[in-house]
This record gives sequence, C-alpha cells and structure tokens, in this order.
Amino acid sequence: MPVQAVAIVIHEGVQALDVAGPVDVFTEANSYLDRADRYETALVAADRNPLRASNGIRMVADLTFEEATGGFDIILVAGGPALPEAEPDPCLVRWVKEAPWRSSIYGSICTGAFVLGHAGLLDDRRVTTHWQNAQRLAAKFPRAKVEPDSIYVRDGRLITSAGVTAGIDLALALVGQRHGAEAALKVAKRLVVVAQRQGGQSQFSPYLTAPADPASPIARIQDHVMANIGARHTMESLAAVVGMSPRNLARHFVQETGITPHEFIERARVDAARMMLEGSDRPLKAVAYDCGFGSADRMRIVFSTRLGVTPAQYRANFRRSAEI
Repeated sequence: MPVQAVAIVIHEGVQALDVAGPVDVFTEANSYLDRADRYETALVAADRNPLRASNGIRMVADLTFEEATGGFDIILVAGGPALPEAEPDPCLVRWVKEAPWRSSIYGSICTGAFVLGHAGLLDDRRVTTHWQNAQRLAAKFPRAKVEPDSIYVRDGRLITSAGVTAGIDLALALVGQRHGAEAALKVAKRLVVVAQRQGGQSQFSPYLTAPADPASPIARIQDHVMANIGARHTMESLAAVVGMSPRNLARHFVQETGITPHEFIERARVDAARMMLEGSDRPLKAVAYDCGFGSADRMRIVFSTRLGVTPAQYRANFRRSAEI
C-alpha cells in the first residue's frame, strides 16, 4: 500500500485535542507499518502565522491553503469552541469546499462539522458532532441528518466524529479499515484507549442537558431520580415532588432539557448500571433491581437498544479495556 497523506485543517481557536488525538493515532500506527505504508500528516491553515488553540497552545501549519493544492488521502477539519457560533474564515470554507475533489476520505472532528456545513458538504448526509452542539448543527444546516449520539459516523467518503476525544475513535476506525483490527488494537493499547467504544457519546452521563438553574423544579426532579434510581417513577409521583401537575411537568421538562422525563430516567438507569458493572462483580439480576430496571431481561433490552451491547458484554468489554 502507498503512503497515506493526511491533512488536518487548523484555525484560530482550534481545539488542541481535535488535532493531537488523530495525529497521535496516525503517528503511532507508523510504528507498526512498513515504511512505504506510513501515514504522513500535515497541518493545513490559511498561513504559517502561529495559531492559538483554545487551551492557549500555539500551532504552526505545515502548509498554507495556497500551497496545499495537491491531493490527500484523508482531509479532516478540526473543531473549536467558537465554530458553532462564529462564521468561519471564508478562505477556510473555500479550501474545505474542495475536499471531496482533493481527497479519498474527508470529514471533521467535533465542531469541525460546522465548517463542512458552511462549505455545503452536509446536505443529505449522515453526520455527527459534539453532543452539546448537535441540535445547533441540525438547526443551522437542516438538510444534514445529524446523529447526536454517535461516536463517529461514516457516510460514503464523508466521516465525522463526536466531541474532542472522539477524534481518536475516528482515526482508529480509519487505521482499522485500512490495516485491520489488530493494527488498530496495537495503536489503542499504545495510547491506553479503548480500540472501539461501544454505545453513543451520551452514555456517560444522564445530565446531558441539565437546567441552567440548579434549584429549578426540573433540576430537583433530576436529583430526586438519581437519589432514588431503584424506585418506580411515574409522572404523577414526579409531579408530586415539585408540586406541579403531570402535564405541566412533562411540558416544562422537555422545554428545559430537550428530552422527556421517561428518557431521562432511562438514561440515568443505564448510567447507574454502567457504573455498577464497571466497579463490581454483582450479579446482573441484582444490578438490574438496584437500578430500577425490574429484571435482568429488561436491562438487557435497554442496554442493547441504547449501547449496542448487552450488560454482560459491556462488563466484559470494560474489563478487557482496563487490561490494555
């Protein structure tokens, strides 16, 4: 296989991990590949003036947009905290707009998806981004098919990742696709990360859209559910906690969090079960009961639907990852 040329597009305020994560994956992969089969990674920007990343680190591009006129095997646009709100540099958008014709695979890391959107590359395509910005991406580019709970999404030659460290998952997937699962696993072990995370980016916390006011009725409901995760919760019982009618509670809950009370409760139960599965050898039946699923069968159905794995597989995967 020939050398793979990779371009990482950077800009002022770029998220440093969006750049460093994929670059480290491709660099570590070179340790296990023949010299003629290596990855050559270049940072590309409007000019060679030092750029300040969002964490204060300075970066300097290897190539300017004017110089990067040739083709690449992979082009990835790194994200940055300001991209969901700000209009990107027109020079950046113009160069990225040509990505489908400059590369075999093109895409983004985290909020770099907003640059792809401004370049008109998201229309009618399945994509993802950081969970906090998924709704904004969908609203700003309504023709995009945003999947907010995916670690990364591949749609033909377009590949996009979720937030920050998910760029590592994306790069590992590309290494695995080209060089096989064993090569990707070697790189993952070297970087002390999981070779393939199971489930979506929201699996790690039920508080994805916590109310701004921690003393609000909705925040109190969330606290109540988390403190009584094994209890049976109904709209009537939750409404009684904050002195609201079930109908008003349902409406306000969705307005403040973007999800229904039922959705929140199920996420919270999955999160609680996940922590028990990671930290103990308790029987699945006991974990299911303590987390409010009622039965191991019900917990298995919810896990399979939400995370793509059964509780037993999740526990086994976590143990295997911990041994890396």
